[in-house]
Amino acid sequence: MELQLINYQPAYQPYFEKFNKAWLEEFFVVEPLDKWVLENPDEAMLKQGGKIYFATSGDVIIGTVGLRFIEDGVFELTKMAVDKAYHGGGAGKFLCQAGIDKAREMGVKKLILFSNRVLENAIHIYNKLGFTEIPVAPGTYGRADIMMEINF
Repeated sequence: MELQLINYQPAYQPYFEKFNKAWLEEFFVVEPLDKWVLENPDEAMLKQGGKIYFATSGDVIIGTVGLRFIEDGVFELTKMAVDKAYHGGGAGKFLCQAGIDKAREMGVKKLILFSNRVLENAIHIYNKLGFTEIPVAPGTYGRADIMMEINF
């Protein structure tokens, strides 16, 4: 499967919301912060200096990843999700690597992420791409039992 990376456009917001809600509802719950970010990506991420990208296969949008501004030099790799019909095709790794590459291009010094150990495939990808585990910062997501970072 040949994948391409495209930038967020307002018309793509439903994909951003749908893909993320699907995995959140499968494994956890959609928390208030998730709901707000997914329904309002312009205000929640883009106006704060963040970015949202999508993976496409041909003309089909199959996944998404975001970079959310935390503080100067620090962004969160977030809202990474792939349409379930395309799981196992490398889109998750593609999106994670794209997020890392884009963060580096933006001059980000540290990229963090929050996850949960039940998501073994995701944790494996994060480790493989250079993230290392750090103590979990409290209060961001109730489901987070692992926090990771990569420094540039």
